[in-house]
Amino acid sequence: MSTAALFLISASSLLQAQETGAISSKDARKKVILGFRGGVNRSNVFDESGGQFVANPKVGFAGGAFLAVPFGSLLGFQPEINFTQKGFQGTGNIGGEDYLITRTTNHLEIPLQLQVKPFAFISALAGVQYSYLLSQNDRTTFGANSTEQKQEFAHDNIRKNMFGAVVGFDINIGHMVISGRSGWDLLSNHGDGNSSTPRYKNMYLQGTFGYRLY
Repeated sequence: MSTAALFLISASSLLQAQETGAISSKDARKKVILGFRGGVNRSNVFDESGGQFVANPKVGFAGGAFLAVPFGSLLGFQPEINFTQKGFQGTGNIGGEDYLITRTTNHLEIPLQLQVKPFAFISALAGVQYSYLLSQNDRTTFGANSTEQKQEFAHDNIRKNMFGAVVGFDINIGHMVISGRSGWDLLSNHGDGNSSTPRYKNMYLQGTFGYRLY
């Protein structure tokens, strides 16, 4: 069973318990809330171009802290600061030779999201996100040869400052919060388009469990 399926089953079970009164949820929509969360990203790339590049999804860690600031009980503002792992597993062709690559990229991300809180137990979120590329690790196989390299970005024109969009939800059960997010880059990974690295944009699905302080 996939990570996404397990996450949805867990969220559905807890939400059903919330609705039947088995788990009480205090209405904290008008309070400033600090919280922490951790979970997984299932990431891939889109708008890929170059070297007959084809990518498949990759799973990595996601976690960080958030602050919910209310504008009354219905609306709010939720900034976050997160460490996330993205990447892909892909195949391509350079100079007539096929290759297999597994890329892991580590990011510091700051989503700025508008909250809509129709009920105490659920919030819908949407906004923009700034992402800074901290490091990149590639494992590449050409035929029988395999290499692994941590990129220092000295000889490649990679865009490290990225802007994107994010949407999602929070299910609030007491001090516990179950979160789902979907995000995608609005810019490609190339700084000016003159890189030998295949051009692409990141996208991801994210599931986390967290704890709210209020």
